[in-house]
Amino acid sequence: MTTQTPVPIPPLGFGLWKLAPEACADAVYEAVKAGYRHFDAACDYGNEAAVGEGLARALGDGLCRREDLWITSKLWNTYHDPEHVPLALERTLADLRLDTLDLYLIHFPIALAYVPFETRYPPEWIFDPETQEPAMVRAPISLQATWAAMEQLQAAGKVRHLGVANYNSGLLHDLMAYAQRSPSVLQIEAHPYLTQDRLIRLAKDYGLAVTAFSPLGAGSYLELGMAEAGEQVLEDPTVLAIAERHGRTPAQVVLRWALQRGTSVVVKSTSPTRMAENLAARDFTLDEDAMAALSGLNRNRRFNDPGAFCEEAFGTFHPIYE
Repeated sequence: MTTQTPVPIPPLGFGLWKLAPEACADAVYEAVKAGYRHFDAACDYGNEAAVGEGLARALGDGLCRREDLWITSKLWNTYHDPEHVPLALERTLADLRLDTLDLYLIHFPIALAYVPFETRYPPEWIFDPETQEPAMVRAPISLQATWAAMEQLQAAGKVRHLGVANYNSGLLHDLMAYAQRSPSVLQIEAHPYLTQDRLIRLAKDYGLAVTAFSPLGAGSYLELGMAEAGEQVLEDPTVLAIAERHGRTPAQVVLRWALQRGTSVVVKSTSPTRMAENLAARDFTLDEDAMAALSGLNRNRRFNDPGAFCEEAFGTFHPIYE
Protein backbone atom coordinates (compact mmCIF):
# COMPACT_ATOMS: atom_id res chain seq x y z
CA MET A 1 0.00 0.00 0.00
CA THR A 2 2.96 2.36 0.52
CA THR A 3 2.93 5.16 -2.06
CA GLN A 4 5.80 7.41 -0.98
CA THR A 5 8.70 7.80 1.41
CA PRO A 6 7.82 9.87 4.51
CA VAL A 7 9.20 13.41 4.49
CA PRO A 8 12.11 14.19 6.83
CA ILE A 9 10.13 16.41 9.18
CA PRO A 10 12.17 17.36 12.28
CA PRO A 11 10.92 14.98 14.98
CA LEU A 12 10.56 17.40 17.87
CA GLY A 13 8.70 20.57 16.99
CA PHE A 14 7.61 23.71 18.79
CA GLY A 15 3.83 24.11 19.00
CA LEU A 16 2.24 27.56 18.90
CA TRP A 17 -1.34 26.85 19.99
CA LYS A 18 -2.42 28.91 23.02
CA LEU A 19 0.77 30.96 22.95
CA ALA A 20 -0.26 34.56 23.66
CA PRO A 21 0.70 36.97 20.87
CA GLU A 22 2.49 39.28 23.30
CA ALA A 23 4.79 36.44 24.41
CA CYS A 24 5.03 34.66 21.09
CA ALA A 25 7.85 36.50 19.29
CA ASP A 26 10.24 36.12 22.22
CA ALA A 27 9.24 32.47 22.72
CA VAL A 28 9.89 31.66 19.06
CA TYR A 29 13.26 33.41 19.17
CA GLU A 30 14.25 31.51 22.32
CA ALA A 31 13.04 28.24 20.80
CA VAL A 32 15.24 28.74 17.74
CA LYS A 33 18.12 29.61 20.05
CA ALA A 34 17.47 26.43 22.07
CA GLY A 35 17.65 24.29 18.94
CA TYR A 36 14.09 23.93 17.65
CA ARG A 37 13.82 23.89 13.87
CA HIS A 38 10.23 22.72 13.43
CA PHE A 39 7.46 25.23 14.20
CA ASP A 40 3.76 24.40 14.09
CA ALA A 41 1.60 27.46 13.40
CA ALA A 42 -2.00 28.08 12.29
CA CYS A 43 -4.22 30.97 11.30
CA ASP A 44 -6.62 30.04 14.09
CA TYR A 45 -3.98 30.45 16.78
CA GLY A 46 -4.14 34.21 16.29
CA ASN A 47 -0.40 34.74 16.66
CA GLU A 48 1.17 34.19 13.23
CA ALA A 49 2.28 37.82 12.94
CA ALA A 50 4.17 37.46 16.23
CA VAL A 51 5.60 34.13 15.08
CA GLY A 52 6.84 35.89 11.96
CA GLU A 53 8.49 38.56 14.09
CA GLY A 54 10.30 35.95 16.18
CA LEU A 55 11.45 34.00 13.13
CA ALA A 56 12.66 37.18 11.40
CA ARG A 57 14.69 38.16 14.45
CA ALA A 58 16.23 34.71 14.72
CA LEU A 59 17.14 34.63 11.04
CA GLY A 60 18.41 38.21 11.16
CA ASP A 61 20.66 37.38 14.10
CA GLY A 62 22.08 34.38 12.26
CA LEU A 63 20.77 31.75 14.69
CA CYS A 64 19.94 29.56 11.69
CA ARG A 65 19.13 29.74 7.99
CA ARG A 66 15.64 29.63 6.50
CA GLU A 67 16.47 26.29 4.86
CA ASP A 68 17.20 24.86 8.32
CA LEU A 69 13.61 25.51 9.44
CA TRP A 70 10.43 23.50 8.92
CA ILE A 71 7.43 25.83 9.16
CA THR A 72 3.94 24.35 9.20
CA SER A 73 0.68 26.26 9.04
CA LYS A 74 -2.95 25.30 8.53
CA LEU A 75 -5.92 26.27 6.38
CA TRP A 76 -8.79 27.35 8.61
CA ASN A 77 -12.35 26.02 8.30
CA THR A 78 -13.81 29.24 6.89
CA TYR A 79 -11.45 29.23 3.90
CA HIS A 80 -12.29 25.84 2.39
CA ASP A 81 -13.86 27.30 -0.76
CA PRO A 82 -11.29 26.91 -3.57
CA GLU A 83 -11.34 30.65 -4.28
CA HIS A 84 -10.45 31.43 -0.66
CA VAL A 85 -7.68 28.85 -0.20
CA PRO A 86 -4.93 30.91 -1.90
CA LEU A 87 -6.07 34.06 -0.09
CA ALA A 88 -5.73 32.30 3.26
CA LEU A 89 -2.24 31.10 2.40
CA GLU A 90 -1.12 34.56 1.27
CA ARG A 91 -2.31 36.06 4.57
CA THR A 92 -0.42 33.39 6.52
CA LEU A 93 2.75 33.90 4.48
CA ALA A 94 2.55 37.66 4.98
CA ASP A 95 2.09 37.28 8.72
CA LEU A 96 4.94 34.76 8.99
CA ARG A 97 7.17 36.93 6.75
CA LEU A 98 7.89 33.95 4.52
CA ASP A 99 7.79 33.29 0.79
CA THR A 100 6.94 29.60 1.16
CA LEU A 101 5.73 27.10 3.75
CA ASP A 102 7.30 23.72 4.32
CA LEU A 103 3.90 22.21 5.10
CA TYR A 104 0.29 23.41 4.74
CA LEU A 105 -2.43 21.34 6.39
CA ILE A 106 -6.20 21.29 6.23
CA HIS A 107 -6.75 22.09 9.91
CA PHE A 108 -10.06 20.25 10.36
CA PRO A 109 -12.28 18.32 7.95
CA ILE A 110 -14.92 20.97 8.65
CA ALA A 111 -16.06 23.54 6.09
CA LEU A 112 -17.61 26.70 7.53
CA ALA A 113 -19.12 29.81 5.93
CA TYR A 114 -16.58 32.35 4.73
CA VAL A 115 -15.73 35.29 6.97
CA PRO A 116 -13.81 38.07 5.14
CA PHE A 117 -10.50 39.20 6.60
CA GLU A 118 -11.82 42.71 7.12
CA THR A 119 -14.75 41.36 9.16
CA ARG A 120 -12.67 39.32 11.59
CA TYR A 121 -9.26 37.65 11.57
CA PRO A 122 -8.75 35.03 12.67
CA PRO A 123 -12.43 34.22 12.14
CA GLU A 124 -12.59 31.39 14.70
CA TRP A 125 -15.63 29.07 14.78
CA ILE A 126 -18.74 31.23 15.19
CA PHE A 127 -20.04 32.96 12.06
CA ASP A 128 -21.51 36.03 13.78
CA PRO A 129 -20.63 36.53 17.46
CA GLU A 130 -23.09 39.46 17.67
CA THR A 131 -26.19 37.46 16.81
CA GLN A 132 -28.69 36.48 19.49
CA GLU A 133 -27.73 32.80 19.28
CA PRO A 134 -24.11 32.60 18.07
CA ALA A 135 -23.35 29.38 16.18
CA MET A 136 -21.21 27.81 13.50
CA VAL A 137 -22.56 27.99 9.95
CA ARG A 138 -21.63 25.02 7.78
CA ALA A 139 -20.60 25.49 4.14
CA PRO A 140 -21.44 22.96 1.39
CA ILE A 141 -17.86 22.48 0.21
CA SER A 142 -16.33 19.06 -0.35
CA LEU A 143 -12.95 18.14 1.04
CA GLN A 144 -12.02 17.02 -2.47
CA ALA A 145 -12.58 20.53 -3.82
CA THR A 146 -10.51 22.03 -1.01
CA TRP A 147 -7.71 19.54 -1.59
CA ALA A 148 -7.61 20.36 -5.31
CA ALA A 149 -7.08 24.02 -4.40
CA MET A 150 -4.32 23.02 -1.96
CA GLU A 151 -2.63 21.08 -4.77
CA GLN A 152 -2.53 24.25 -6.87
CA LEU A 153 -0.62 25.99 -4.09
CA GLN A 154 2.00 23.26 -4.16
CA ALA A 155 2.17 23.33 -7.96
CA ALA A 156 2.79 27.10 -7.78
CA GLY A 157 5.70 26.57 -5.37
CA LYS A 158 4.01 28.31 -2.44
CA VAL A 159 4.17 25.21 -0.23
CA ARG A 160 6.65 22.33 -0.30
CA HIS A 161 4.37 19.71 1.21
CA LEU A 162 0.65 19.25 1.82
CA GLY A 163 -1.11 17.41 4.59
CA VAL A 164 -4.20 17.04 6.72
CA ALA A 165 -5.00 17.24 10.41
CA ASN A 166 -7.73 15.61 12.47
CA TYR A 167 -8.67 13.14 9.73
CA ASN A 168 -10.00 9.68 10.58
CA SER A 169 -9.18 6.52 8.67
CA GLY A 170 -12.21 6.77 6.36
CA LEU A 171 -11.33 10.31 5.30
CA LEU A 172 -7.72 9.29 4.78
CA HIS A 173 -8.70 6.38 2.51
CA ASP A 174 -10.95 8.74 0.54
CA LEU A 175 -8.24 11.39 0.21
CA MET A 176 -5.73 8.88 -1.10
CA ALA A 177 -8.25 7.78 -3.75
CA TYR A 178 -8.74 11.24 -5.28
CA ALA A 179 -5.52 13.14 -4.51
CA GLN A 180 -3.49 14.05 -7.59
CA ARG A 181 -0.69 15.15 -5.27
CA SER A 182 -0.41 12.87 -2.26
CA PRO A 183 -0.40 14.29 1.26
CA SER A 184 2.90 14.08 3.10
CA VAL A 185 1.78 14.43 6.72
CA LEU A 186 -1.13 13.49 8.96
CA GLN A 187 -1.34 15.51 12.19
CA ILE A 188 -3.50 14.06 14.97
CA GLU A 189 -3.92 14.13 18.72
CA ALA A 190 -1.87 11.29 20.18
CA HIS A 191 -0.51 10.52 23.66
CA PRO A 192 -0.46 7.48 25.97
CA TYR A 193 -4.17 7.92 26.77
CA LEU A 194 -5.01 8.12 23.02
CA THR A 195 -2.50 5.97 21.17
CA GLN A 196 -4.32 5.88 17.79
CA ASP A 197 -2.35 2.78 16.77
CA ARG A 198 -4.50 1.77 13.80
CA LEU A 199 -4.70 5.27 12.32
CA ILE A 200 -0.94 5.77 12.67
CA ARG A 201 -0.31 2.39 11.06
CA LEU A 202 -2.62 3.27 8.17
CA ALA A 203 -0.94 6.62 7.59
CA LYS A 204 2.46 4.98 7.54
CA ASP A 205 1.19 2.32 5.13
CA TYR A 206 0.26 5.15 2.78
CA GLY A 207 3.70 6.69 3.22
CA LEU A 208 2.64 9.63 5.36
CA ALA A 209 4.64 11.00 8.25
CA VAL A 210 2.58 11.40 11.43
CA THR A 211 2.82 14.35 13.80
CA ALA A 212 1.25 14.15 17.26
CA PHE A 213 -0.23 17.27 18.79
CA SER A 214 -0.98 17.46 22.52
CA PRO A 215 1.63 14.72 23.05
CA LEU A 216 1.64 15.31 26.82
CA GLY A 217 -2.11 14.83 27.12
CA ALA A 218 -4.52 16.88 29.18
CA GLY A 219 -2.36 19.84 30.16
CA SER A 220 -3.52 22.25 27.47
CA TYR A 221 -7.16 21.36 28.01
CA LEU A 222 -7.57 21.73 31.78
CA GLU A 223 -8.09 25.49 31.74
CA LEU A 224 -10.56 25.10 28.86
CA GLY A 225 -12.72 22.72 30.86
CA MET A 226 -12.06 19.96 28.33
CA ALA A 227 -10.17 17.70 30.76
CA GLU A 228 -10.28 16.77 34.43
CA ALA A 229 -7.37 17.04 36.86
CA GLY A 230 -7.29 13.25 37.28
CA GLU A 231 -6.68 12.72 33.56
CA GLN A 232 -3.13 14.05 33.43
CA VAL A 233 -0.77 11.68 31.67
CA LEU A 234 2.22 13.27 33.37
CA GLU A 235 0.86 12.26 36.78
CA ASP A 236 0.08 8.67 35.83
CA PRO A 237 1.84 6.23 38.20
CA THR A 238 3.23 4.22 35.28
CA VAL A 239 4.74 7.33 33.70
CA LEU A 240 6.18 8.46 37.04
CA ALA A 241 7.76 5.06 37.70
CA ILE A 242 9.37 4.91 34.25
CA ALA A 243 10.65 8.47 34.64
CA GLU A 244 12.23 7.63 37.98
CA ARG A 245 13.81 4.48 36.61
CA HIS A 246 15.39 6.36 33.71
CA GLY A 247 16.33 9.46 35.65
CA ARG A 248 14.16 11.59 33.36
CA THR A 249 11.16 13.87 33.77
CA PRO A 250 7.66 12.54 33.03
CA ALA A 251 7.44 14.89 30.03
CA GLN A 252 10.69 13.56 28.60
CA VAL A 253 9.46 9.98 28.98
CA VAL A 254 6.16 10.66 27.23
CA LEU A 255 7.83 12.60 24.42
CA ARG A 256 10.42 9.86 24.01
CA TRP A 257 7.65 7.25 23.73
CA ALA A 258 6.07 9.29 20.93
CA LEU A 259 9.36 9.72 19.07
CA GLN A 260 10.34 6.10 19.47
CA ARG A 261 7.04 4.87 18.00
CA GLY A 262 7.84 6.83 14.86
CA THR A 263 5.83 10.02 15.18
CA SER A 264 7.06 13.57 15.33
CA VAL A 265 5.60 15.77 18.07
CA VAL A 266 4.83 19.43 18.67
CA VAL A 267 5.14 20.69 22.23
CA LYS A 268 5.27 24.22 23.57
CA SER A 269 6.75 26.15 26.46
CA THR A 270 7.72 29.77 27.09
CA SER A 271 10.45 28.72 29.54
CA PRO A 272 13.95 28.26 28.04
CA THR A 273 14.65 25.66 30.73
CA ARG A 274 11.56 23.65 29.77
CA MET A 275 12.38 24.07 26.07
CA ALA A 276 15.75 22.45 26.66
CA GLU A 277 14.18 19.75 28.82
CA ASN A 278 11.77 18.80 26.06
CA LEU A 279 14.51 18.72 23.42
CA ALA A 280 16.47 16.32 25.63
CA ALA A 281 13.82 13.69 24.92
CA ARG A 282 15.89 12.96 21.82
CA ASP A 283 18.88 11.89 23.90
CA PHE A 284 17.88 8.56 25.44
CA THR A 285 16.02 5.35 24.63
CA LEU A 286 13.18 3.54 26.37
CA ASP A 287 13.37 -0.23 26.59
CA GLU A 288 10.65 -2.49 25.16
CA ASP A 289 8.99 -2.98 28.54
CA ALA A 290 8.66 0.75 29.09
CA MET A 291 7.30 1.29 25.59
CA ALA A 292 4.73 -1.46 26.08
CA ALA A 293 3.70 -0.14 29.48
CA LEU A 294 3.16 3.36 28.11
CA SER A 295 1.19 2.09 25.12
CA GLY A 296 -0.86 0.00 27.52
CA LEU A 297 -2.18 3.17 29.17
CA ASN A 298 -4.50 3.80 26.21
CA ARG A 299 -8.03 4.89 27.23
CA ASN A 300 -9.10 6.19 23.81
CA ARG A 301 -9.44 9.53 25.63
CA ARG A 302 -9.67 12.31 23.09
CA PHE A 303 -9.40 15.81 24.54
CA ASN A 304 -9.68 17.73 21.26
CA ASP A 305 -13.07 16.50 20.04
CA PRO A 306 -15.28 18.81 17.91
CA GLY A 307 -18.21 16.52 18.73
CA ALA A 308 -17.96 17.79 22.30
CA PHE A 309 -16.54 21.31 22.22
CA CYS A 310 -18.39 22.65 19.15
CA GLU A 311 -21.77 22.15 20.80
CA GLU A 312 -20.67 23.40 24.20
CA ALA A 313 -18.71 26.44 23.01
CA PHE A 314 -20.05 27.28 19.57
CA GLY A 315 -23.70 26.30 19.64
CA THR A 316 -23.44 23.60 16.97
CA PHE A 317 -23.30 19.81 17.22
CA HIS A 318 -20.60 18.79 14.73
CA PRO A 319 -18.86 15.47 15.42
CA ILE A 320 -16.11 14.22 13.11
CA TYR A 321 -15.31 11.05 15.07
CA GLU A 322 -17.62 8.23 16.11
